[in-house]
Amino acid sequence: MPYNVETARTIFPETLAADVVPATIARFNQLSAEDQLALIWFAYLEMGKTITIAAPGAASMVLAERTLEEFRKMSFREQTQAMCDLANRADTPICRTYAVWSPNVKLGFWYQLGKWMEEGIVAPIPEGYRLSANASAVLQAIQAADSGQQITILRNAVVDMGYDPAKLGQFNRVSEPVVPPKSMSERTKVSIEGITNPTVLNYMDNLNANDFDALIKLFTPDGALQPPFQRPIVGTEAILRFFREECQNLKLLPERGVSEPAEDGYTQIKVTGKVQTPWFGGNVGMNVAWRFLLNPENQIFFVAIDLLASPKELLNFIR
Repeated sequence: MPYNVETARTIFPETLAADVVPATIARFNQLSAEDQLALIWFAYLEMGKTITIAAPGAASMVLAERTLEEFRKMSFREQTQAMCDLANRADTPICRTYAVWSPNVKLGFWYQLGKWMEEGIVAPIPEGYRLSANASAVLQAIQAADSGQQITILRNAVVDMGYDPAKLGQFNRVSEPVVPPKSMSERTKVSIEGITNPTVLNYMDNLNANDFDALIKLFTPDGALQPPFQRPIVGTEAILRFFREECQNLKLLPERGVSEPAEDGYTQIKVTGKVQTPWFGGNVGMNVAWRFLLNPENQIFFVAIDLLASPKELLNFIR
């Protein structure tokens, strides 16, 4: 039978994704706005002991500069209310502005608020404040996760704040300029134990080089990409936008893989390894699996990126 996106999603069904991430985010979203904000600051302070949060790129800061300047001019009470509005997804000018930012701009915004909190420019957590029992339980769940899962939970928590973009009607995303691809002399080719397929190797190499124009040519026109814990993104135009907005300066470190024939001349390939993000530097790697379905012409019809449940899943190729 011919594959479609839904049937493609079932390849390598034994892959164990980190269910703790969506489960913890769901529990986080049920907290009050005050507890959400306090938990974010407590978690970042705790993570700061073991994980260095990298300063965002200059472009992210410039795009958030006007809103950040508004925050600087507010009283502590107004700042606290504005942050609560973001957590409550209220319909305010700041929440609407925040809604159209790309994830990296949002992360840059919260990074700067955190720095200003340390400097006394942004309202601190009230002295003696205690998390509620529910918030404490969520914080414990974050602390128990591995470092790659922690940064995914906290990233998604702040990215999902602000006004609902679906209610904005027509709007333009605000993203950083696309980083030029690395020159050929700067590129290092990956090698993957058990995998020689040129399409999969080129996928890794082009993404590491920020060469998104070459990368998208590896996909079929109706191809799909499924980021961790999201619905598939379908069509090369939408996939290319995702690469440009959310995948700049990633470092993919694939380790090993397995390739198997599938129905109708398709090939399914699973690769495991790590991904390092620019937000937390090279000291934190997320354990991931890439599940590829290639058509008979060796183009990518579908690829899923799964955040793995545990490091031991990096070695799991049992059929």
